[in-house]
Amino acid sequence: MNPFYSVIILTYNEEQHLPRLLASINGLNAPLFILDSGSTDATLEIAKLAGATILMHKFVNHPMQWDYALRNFDIVTPWVICLDADQVVSSELMGMLNSFEKENPAEINGIYVNRKNFFKGRWIRHGGYYPFYQLKIFRFGIGHSDLNENMDHRFIVPGKKLTWKRGYLIEENLKENNISFWIDKHNRYSDLVAQEEVERLMHIRGQTLQPNLIGTPDERKAWFKRLWWQLPRYVRPALYFSYRMIFQLGILEGRTGIIFHFLQAFWFRLVVDIKIEELLKSNPNQVSNHQLSPFKFVLKFSVLFFVFYYFNLLFLGITSPGNHYNSFLATHLNYIEGLRSILLSATSLVINWFGFTVIHNHIDLLVVGRDAIRLAYDCLGFGLMSFITAFVIAYPKKLSQKLLFLLPAILVIQLLNIARLVILALFWNRKANQAIDHHTLFNIILYIIMMVSIYSWVKRDNNAC
Repeated sequence: MNPFYSVIILTYNEEQHLPRLLASINGLNAPLFILDSGSTDATLEIAKLAGATILMHKFVNHPMQWDYALRNFDIVTPWVICLDADQVVSSELMGMLNSFEKENPAEINGIYVNRKNFFKGRWIRHGGYYPFYQLKIFRFGIGHSDLNENMDHRFIVPGKKLTWKRGYLIEENLKENNISFWIDKHNRYSDLVAQEEVERLMHIRGQTLQPNLIGTPDERKAWFKRLWWQLPRYVRPALYFSYRMIFQLGILEGRTGIIFHFLQAFWFRLVVDIKIEELLKSNPNQVSNHQLSPFKFVLKFSVLFFVFYYFNLLFLGITSPGNHYNSFLATHLNYIEGLRSILLSATSLVINWFGFTVIHNHIDLLVVGRDAIRLAYDCLGFGLMSFITAFVIAYPKKLSQKLLFLLPAILVIQLLNIARLVILALFWNRKANQAIDHHTLFNIILYIIMMVSIYSWVKRDNNAC
């Protein structure tokens, strides 16, 4: 029997997955411990045939289930490997485990391993899902389950940790090939996440890990989660989905992968936000509201909007050839031209991904075989950005809350602008669509989105500065 590792697995009706996992770790010859939460299929029979030590515990959430397993199994090996039943250990990872047994460095307490996630038979390679490191191996008695989370489970392991970039866990829940199963499962999960976030709003739940953008994979995730909690509900699912699609290249995933990202990044997060709103409305005294002087707010907003809006127009005038032209500003500090260049370059990049040939200069963009489009000043969104910036600055909230709403909001405006330019460049026909004012239509859509976002942000119950 392996003297270094014990393997712990959580199960619930896993007759479809458990044999696959057990076969992948058979060469490890490690003590096997299975915590079941009331399986009604052949899971327990499979576990008994494998010689596993079995305990039963009613499922509340994954962190509590892992906590029970670590506290109640009689583990005698120095290390534990904690696996989900729908995972498989790759042959390369098995080789690393066997090599690590011999090395067993005394200063290391935990190991992050890479994961390959599959959905409906497709490896989800983009959208931030690979590489994806999970702390699955640690010294027994040193690591513990993070009970400050309801759903996004992690183990807390103090001291030094390794990150194995070679080898990986393969994770594929075959039950999720039935989309009804996926939706039912995540509907239950959304209850837990919504309740958790309401408790964070009430300051009765904190973070175990210190958030750190340049720390371990879990510390980075804790940093992004803290950012997420401060973003405005209802706009953050759209922001997150756009981020995964564009910046993390989820758009390259193919139809099945894009469906996965839509469900996981947008649908699930939106359901959570709706349930948070329902919980807050059911107990309106949970979080205090802001006190706001309407007259002072309107005055401050009006002045700020006037300054921002007309400053941009003034700057446009002095950086454009004419009587008041300033060559230094036009050459070295022209943020208007800079934004135009970024939008045209980003639009060209996206169109290139779709296999089209694109030509553009500092103002025009042409997809070969289609009409050219011109990115005029009115298309850059400075009016809307001036409006939302003035509103956010004028509204009495903490500076950090203002920044965490304003910066993503401006990013979303420009991401939507890029999407519009891509659609226009590929499908717009100036002669055939003369009756449609796409500029006005887009502005209406953008203002509706921003109004909904601002309303959600204002309704969030945070203390004013």
